[in-house]
Amino acid sequence: MNEQITGALFKEMILHGAAAITARKQEINDLNVFPVPDGDTGTNMSMTIAAAVTELKKSDPVRVDQAASVTASALLRGARGNSGVILSLLFRGLSKSLKGQESADAVSFAAAMQEGVSAAYKAVMKPAEGTVLTVSRLAAKRAADLAESGEKNLESIFQEALSDGYDALAQTTELNPVLKKAGVVDAGGKGYLLILEGMLAALRGEPIPETGESGPEKADFAALTDEEITFTFDTVFIVRKKPGVEIEGFRAYLSTIGDSLVIGEDDEAFKVHVHTDTPGSALNEARKYGTLELAKIENMRLQYEDMSAGRKPRSTDDLEAVEQELESMEEKNKNHISGENNINHKKSNEPPKAYGFLAVCAGEGMSAIFRDLGADAIVSGGQTMNPSTESLLNAVEQINAETVFILPNNGNIIMAARQCAGLTEKNVIVIPSKTIPQGITAMMNVDFDASDAASLESAMSDSLSSVHTAAITYAARDSEFDGFQIHAGDYLALDEGKLFGTDASLHVLLERIAGAAAKLKASFISLYYGEDVEEPAARAAAKMFENICPDAEVAVLSGGQPVYYYMISIE
Repeated sequence: MNEQITGALFKEMILHGAAAITARKQEINDLNVFPVPDGDTGTNMSMTIAAAVTELKKSDPVRVDQAASVTASALLRGARGNSGVILSLLFRGLSKSLKGQESADAVSFAAAMQEGVSAAYKAVMKPAEGTVLTVSRLAAKRAADLAESGEKNLESIFQEALSDGYDALAQTTELNPVLKKAGVVDAGGKGYLLILEGMLAALRGEPIPETGESGPEKADFAALTDEEITFTFDTVFIVRKKPGVEIEGFRAYLSTIGDSLVIGEDDEAFKVHVHTDTPGSALNEARKYGTLELAKIENMRLQYEDMSAGRKPRSTDDLEAVEQELESMEEKNKNHISGENNINHKKSNEPPKAYGFLAVCAGEGMSAIFRDLGADAIVSGGQTMNPSTESLLNAVEQINAETVFILPNNGNIIMAARQCAGLTEKNVIVIPSKTIPQGITAMMNVDFDASDAASLESAMSDSLSSVHTAAITYAARDSEFDGFQIHAGDYLALDEGKLFGTDASLHVLLERIAGAAAKLKASFISLYYGEDVEEPAARAAAKMFENICPDAEVAVLSGGQPVYYYMISIE
């Protein structure tokens, strides 16, 4: 019977909790309430808590407050998506409550759980019941009630908290109208309970579940799902340095186009490992710093398909020794990997400018548009590809400006972006753009000579309401939603994020959207076509919009975005 949680035990509880949700993350992903392939709650929560696992494995905390502090700090920086941010807040409050404690008994740990819930509720601007907030609140209340009644066995506390948590989870279907329509429970709530189950298993001394997953700097394709592969190409190369060259600028650049970055350097050469969608850009930029000697580029998505089909993954073997060397250099370079937020990558003698701009988007075309409009940095991400708080923070630090405006361009990234404000000395302002077209319009309303940040924030935020966003994607599975019979592979039209129509014909849906734009008396319409659309087809679509909306100015641009065939801005 466990009556005290020490630092070592808390560490094991987090490791077990992470393994529990990782093993069942696809089950959580499948609880999405819309058949668009954006069900990534399980992936986001598992990757968020994996950040804590990485940091805890580097230490041997004796005190519970030490273990909780390491966990909370890592979760904050590793948070992905709203579900990941809320998970980090639950543990941030728990850590705050346990501060100064060598170990935690039933009363203090239950109180810490409640403090975590309080922190999450305070941070969410409009807390909604029928979500992970409800589930965590009622689970924590049951734990506190039992502890206050005299129950000292922490295993019993966790078991009863889980029981009430699952009762609350079952009720989320009725509490949340969207969940009720889809007939599912809340994905975030289910994910949180899986983590608690793993923590209970550690209390009971059960072995940690086998997940086969490795640390974040290794690509274990057999353990990954395709959704976890944010960037497609695993890229490794060696560059012979120019005399006297400093590569911090290159490190900063690579951080804007990829992740899993490791750079090993000596006096004569440097070796790079990075995951990116644009390996050519990485190699071209490297030429500024020296002579390229050797490179290896592998498509991780194809490797994943091979592994999942039981085939030997296609690979090159030229740089296997280099990869081993890079892995051995991880500890040496840990300050560059896990602590980049404390480094000012912008090694420049120039004084910082007043304002900088960071945009989140996917697709080379979209990135180019934001850069042309004045964005200083781009973080790759969007639907199914939510960047972590740390990724956003790293980019903020790289921008040589006193105030940095972040354009999340996705509702599921706004919370992660807002966490950056407390992690940097810079003034961070998040413009709550929920779509790429909103973000583009916000950048078009930037006065780079504005006298103060408040007026600039107001102008950018106010411009968001002038944009009406439509999009076309596809259905991941058969379902019935909001009166629509949806079949896997169908095209789906979304209007302001809500299902507008479904059809087997892309043309039919484009025509419907054009008709809706005509009713809105649109003056400007921009069609951003995705990576799966050819330019002639996009121009034909634009011509149709011109015919249906003769009074509107219609533009067609290559966005190159995944998931969405078209993103359409209507103003």
